[in-house]
Amino acid sequence: MKTENTHMFSNRKLLLLLIPIIAEQFLNSLMGMADSMMVSNVGAAALSGVSLVDSINNLVVQAFNAMATGGVIICSTYVGQKDIKRANQAARQVVLVSAFISFLLMVICLVFRNQLLRMIFGQIDQDVMQAASIYFLLTILSYPGISLAAAGSAIFRAQSNTKLPMNVAIVSNILNVAGNALLIWGFGLGVYGAAIATLSSRLFSAIVLLVLLRRDNQLISIREYHRIRPEADKIKNILAMGIPNGIENSMFQFGKLAIQSSVSTLGTMAIAAQSMANIFENVNGVAGIGVGIGLMTITGQCLGAGRKDEAVYYTKKMILWGYIAILSSCLFTYAIARPVTMLAGMQEESARLCIYMLGWITIVKPILWPVSFVTPYAMRAAGDVKFSMIVATLTMWLCRVTLATYLIRFMGIGAMGVWIGMFCDWGIRGIIFTIRFKSGKWIHKVVD
Repeated sequence: MKTENTHMFSNRKLLLLLIPIIAEQFLNSLMGMADSMMVSNVGAAALSGVSLVDSINNLVVQAFNAMATGGVIICSTYVGQKDIKRANQAARQVVLVSAFISFLLMVICLVFRNQLLRMIFGQIDQDVMQAASIYFLLTILSYPGISLAAAGSAIFRAQSNTKLPMNVAIVSNILNVAGNALLIWGFGLGVYGAAIATLSSRLFSAIVLLVLLRRDNQLISIREYHRIRPEADKIKNILAMGIPNGIENSMFQFGKLAIQSSVSTLGTMAIAAQSMANIFENVNGVAGIGVGIGLMTITGQCLGAGRKDEAVYYTKKMILWGYIAILSSCLFTYAIARPVTMLAGMQEESARLCIYMLGWITIVKPILWPVSFVTPYAMRAAGDVKFSMIVATLTMWLCRVTLATYLIRFMGIGAMGVWIGMFCDWGIRGIIFTIRFKSGKWIHKVVD
């Protein structure tokens, strides 16, 4: 039986790895909440329009994060093997792939932006659509910033440096909130101000992280970006890990868009309530997501070193830590919910509905979420990306989307139908992933 000292990661090392990730994720969500509060003061139509566009942008963010995840898995495995040369080569390809895909997507979305809004959201209130159109146009320009920042953060995390991405995120989010306050309240630019602040902060993060990756005093260092050329074998490995995860995340976000389409039929008050409930739910989940993101680095390095038993050990440990993190963050979020809705200037009906839904989330999420979402992070890092993708996609569409759509459109339950569908999804997903984890079939060969 191994003692704590013989494990690859002591409790202290685990905390030093995880705390910056959790802090970064938590800060991002809190800043998102602050942004929404400021936009909410412009009016319910502005908040609804920004929220609808963010549901599209979240799809893009998740796709880019998935691509970066492929990089984390490959680079951390090479680090575990102590093959730093190949880790550096893989990192260069992560940056190249991220840049190419993000610029291509930016161009496509700029050309078809109005058609996309009408196709996804259909006929909605004219004021909401106008706000959405403005916000979408400017945030599309930030796609390369999102992608390259995700790639840069992933490369630092693969070498167990989680503090630096956190510090960059702190500065970026402060700039975003300060920019929102100045442009929305100081210059009265409304949705334009929110979009400009978001664009600027995302580009800032990407530039700073890419510059810091050039330093020589770290395991993975990237210089002369303009000389990076595609290497088919490395890109294939990255895409083999990133694409299934990207499909999973994209299907997840597409599902949320499908649900949002049903919510949009309930009127501006319900859209605003659901938008704020989504923001709260994102905040109370970030600690658990941080645990999962850290687990990918841990699992990758353990498997790269050939220590499968360690990967199993840390997965079990991180699931337990995930339960503690989710319970704590859910209680915190519920405690601040009423003051936040008041500061956001939400109308009483929307605020009341939002807090009612958040109450149910606070009860159910600590029970079902950790085993449903922390476990798959280890599976992805171990190369079991296809199984995770298939399960998550099926439960999302066959359970969450179908049930929520039926409850909203046919049973008249209202916005609460979204969360009933989500709770069912979490429960079924957790059972399947637990069975898979116990079987031991989730550990695969990631790189040669």
